[in-house]
Amino acid sequence: MANIKSAEKRISVIKKKTLLNKSRKSALKTAEKRFLEAIAAGNKALAQEKLTFVEKKLSQAAGKGTIHKNAASRKISRLNKRLKDMIAE
Repeated sequence: MANIKSAEKRISVIKKKTLLNKSRKSALKTAEKRFLEAIAAGNKALAQEKLTFVEKKLSQAAGKGTIHKNAASRKISRLNKRLKDMIAE
């Protein structure tokens, strides 16, 4: 346990940030799962709608520092490729 007041504050700040990051990551995973379900169902319109939502969430998470911006960009690129592959079929 921290004895210094600033260290105690940092611990409480880290706890808050950890909860926020967990919430954002959970929302990302849910959004991505819904997109993949739309792809599996073969629903192009729904998949396109879900992709724009996932892209927005990924960009927001990268902007807030929850995930690295390159990781967000990579995921967006891979999800776009999956949609294009589904449309091409």
